[in-house]
Amino acid sequence: MPNPLSYDIAMIQKKSLVLYKRQPAVVTEADGDKYTIEFRTASAAAPSAAGGKAPQFSVQKVREKDIIFLSDGVSSIQSVLSFEDKNILKQIKEIYELIISDEEEAAKAVSFSDLKELVSSAFPADGAWFLYDALLNSFEFKLDEEEMKRGNLRFFLQTEDSIKSMQKKLEEKEKSAAVREEFLSRLKQKKLILPDDAKFMVDVEALALGKSDKSKTLQDAGIKQTQENAHKILLDTGIWEITRNPYPVRWGLSMQSATESLLSPKKEERLAVEGIAYAIDSEYSNDPDDAVCWDGTYLWVHIADPASTVIPESSIDKTARARGATLYIPEGASRMLCESVLSDYALGLNDASYALSFRIKFDEKGAVEDCSVLKTAVRVKRLSFAKADEMKESEELHPLFEIAKRNEERRKKAGAVSITLPEVHISVDKDTKKVEITKDERYESEDVVREAMLLAGEGAAKFAFKNNIPFPYVSQDKPEIPKDLPQGLAGQFKLRRCMRKRNVGVTPSPHSGLGISMYSQVTSPLRRYGDLVAHEQLHAFLDKKELLTKDVMLERISAGDAAAAACKNAERNSNLHWTLVYLLQNPDWKGEAVCVEQKGNQGVFIIPSLAQETLLTPLSPVALNGSITVQAAKIDIVNLTVTYRQVK
Repeated sequence: MPNPLSYDIAMIQKKSLVLYKRQPAVVTEADGDKYTIEFRTASAAAPSAAGGKAPQFSVQKVREKDIIFLSDGVSSIQSVLSFEDKNILKQIKEIYELIISDEEEAAKAVSFSDLKELVSSAFPADGAWFLYDALLNSFEFKLDEEEMKRGNLRFFLQTEDSIKSMQKKLEEKEKSAAVREEFLSRLKQKKLILPDDAKFMVDVEALALGKSDKSKTLQDAGIKQTQENAHKILLDTGIWEITRNPYPVRWGLSMQSATESLLSPKKEERLAVEGIAYAIDSEYSNDPDDAVCWDGTYLWVHIADPASTVIPESSIDKTARARGATLYIPEGASRMLCESVLSDYALGLNDASYALSFRIKFDEKGAVEDCSVLKTAVRVKRLSFAKADEMKESEELHPLFEIAKRNEERRKKAGAVSITLPEVHISVDKDTKKVEITKDERYESEDVVREAMLLAGEGAAKFAFKNNIPFPYVSQDKPEIPKDLPQGLAGQFKLRRCMRKRNVGVTPSPHSGLGISMYSQVTSPLRRYGDLVAHEQLHAFLDKKELLTKDVMLERISAGDAAAAACKNAERNSNLHWTLVYLLQNPDWKGEAVCVEQKGNQGVFIIPSLAQETLLTPLSPVALNGSITVQAAKIDIVNLTVTYRQVK
C-alpha cells in the first residue's frame, strides 16, 4: 500500500504538466523559479469535428508558486487535452474499494502521485490531467482544498453515505432534466398538462408581468424572450385567460390599496357651516371627496380633509407619494390611501363630515374676489348627476347652476378651451369576467362640479400667493388653434391635438386651457398626491407650523406626478385591454364610427360607443363628421391592437 502521507515532491522542468488556475498547462521553458507555460485560453472553443473553431493557446511566464505539479515528460498541451481512457473511471472505483477496505488508511488523505501509481506503475504522463479531472468529478474522492493552497494535491475518501447521497442527487437531477425536456417538448407544441406544468412557467409569467427581462424557459424552448412572446405563450397554453390584465403590474403598480390606516380625524376647532352641501358625482363613485353649496353670499367648496391627519414625510405620506394617485381600472380601485380612509374622510358618509373648505367671494363680474381657507364641519348630502339635474331649478341647487354658467362664460372670454369627446364606463363582473361598456351620459350638473372645482383651485392659488405660501401652481401655455377648425367631433379631435402639456411649478402662471390667471389642483387629496401635498401646506399655514420650502415641495410633487403618470398609463392600457376582451366576448358587435380626420384614401375614425380611435380605409370616401358602421376584424390582445373594417 502506498504511503498516504507522501507529498508530490518533484522538480518542475521543461515538459512538466502543471495546474495553472486549476487548468492544465505545459512548461515550455524553465529558468530558475520562473517558467514559461502554454495553456488553452478559457474562452477558446473546443475542437469541433464538424469544422468548428480550433482551440486557441496562450503562452505566459509564471512563478513556481503560481503552478502545481501533475506529471513529467508530457508530449504537448494538445496531447494532454486530447487524452482519454474510459477504463480509468472504472479503476478509480476499484482503487477506492482497495483503500476503503483498510479503515486506518481510509481515514487519511491520499496524494495524487500515489493514486497515479495505483492506477498504473507506468501511467502515461499525458493522462495525468484526465485522471485528475476524473477524480475531481468522482463520487469516491474529494480534493483537499487546504493542501492545494500549499501546492499539494491530495484527496480524501468519501464515506459510503456521502457517495449514496451524491448518487441520489445525480439521479434526481437527471430525472429532473428528463422531466424538464418532456415539459419543453410540450411547451413547443403548446400542449401543457395543467395545472402540473404551471410550476415550470413562473419565469415566463415574471417576464410577461415586467418583473424580469429574461426567461430561461423561453430560452430553452427556443422562443425569443420578449414581454409579448411571454404573454402570448401564457395565453396559448392556457396558463392565462384572455381576461388576465397584466398592465398595472407591468407599470410597477400594486393591485391592492395602501394598507396603513389613518388615525380618525383629530379633535380640533372647526367652523360648523350652516345648511347642507351637496356631493354630486357619478353613480359609480364610492369615494366622494368634494361638496358644494351657496349660502347667499359665498360659494363653499368643501374638500375631504385627510391632510389633517397625514403627517408630511410619514410612512403614509411616502406611500401615497410612491403611488402618486389612486389607480382606477375596470376591475376596481387601488387606492393611494387605505380603504378605511373613506369611512372617516369621504364626504357624506357620516352625519357630519370634516373638510378643508374654500369660501369664495365673487366680485360684480363673477371673478374670484377673495378666498378663505377654513377647517370645517359640514352636513353633506350625496346626489347623482341625474338627480342633481332633476333638482336644478330647486332653491338649493339653482344658484350653483347659475354660478357654473357664469364662470364658464368668464373663462371662455379669457381664452378657455373646452373639449368634449366620447367617454365610456367599462365594468367587469368579478365572478364571470363578463365585460360591459356603457356610454357615459352627459349631465348639466357635471358643469356645476367642474366649475366649482376650478373656482376652488383658482381661489386656493390666490390665497397661497396672497399669503406668500410656497405652493404647487399648475399652468399651461396658450395653444395655437387653427382658424379653420371643423365642427363636431372632427373639430374636437383636432382641438385636442393643439393643446400643450401642463406644467407644475412654484411660480403662478396662466393656465390658458382653463382661462385662469393662476390655478392649483386642491380638490382630490384622497386620490391625487399633488392635491394632498397642497393640503398639507395649507394646514401647516393655518396651524402656524413650518412650511415646506419651494424646492422640497416641488421635489415631492414631481415624485408624485411621475408615479401618477404610471397610473394613467396603466389605466389607459387596462381600458384598452378590457375593450378588446369585450370585442372577443361579443364577436357580432357592430358600431358607428365617425370620421374625424382624412388621410388620403384612409381616415381616422372615432367609435363613440367604445371611446376608441382607429385608422381604416372606408369602402368609399367619407366626409368629416360622416359616419360608417364598423366591425372588429382582427383583435390582438397581446399587442393591444384591433383592426376594424367597414360593414354594410
